Amino acid sequence: MAGYRKLGRTSSQRKALLRNQVTDLLYYGKIVTTEAKAKEIRKIAEGIIALGIKECNNYDTVKVTAKVARKDKDGKRVKEVVDGKKQTVYDEVEKEIKKDQPSRLHARRQMQKTLFTITEAPAEIKGRKKATKTVDVASKVLDEIGPKYAERNGNGGYTRIIKIGQRKGDAAMQVLIELV
Repeated sequence: MAGYRKLGRTSSQRKALLRNQVTDLLYYGKIVTTEAKAKEIRKIAEGIIALGIKECNNYDTVKVTAKVARKDKDGKRVKEVVDGKKQTVYDEVEKEIKKDQPSRLHARRQMQKTLFTITEAPAEIKGRKKATKTVDVASKVLDEIGPKYAERNGNGGYTRIIKIGQRKGDAAMQVLIELV
């Protein structure tokens, strides 16, 4: 018996399908799919979550100073004339950032091999490229999902598959796969 389900697709199509569905599962928390796909998704997602749990607290907090452009009440950059040229005025701001330790950085890169970044658009301006932002799902796993499951026993079981019923078109078993 093979070690995985082929899902009636070529290897590149299968890999893209599973990457998309695992990314959506970790971003949205639950998705509806067929039973065979859900069982394959579960394997990949639980491995990523286990990696996130292992590395969720593995960072250093560092203070850095950064130059930030000064802005007026309208949100536009403040400019002043220096030697006959307009130049932007910058302020120095001290920020606290998380600096990954090497093992956490490696875990993040391992996750990014599988996960896609998601482009998020506000609901009121759907369809426009302006005001969209990209969300890194690997960061979400390390910062939100990992600490959430850190107190659980480390034997997996982070996902749940619930049977919904058969699909009308081809009678394939539909399931809801969700994070517990």
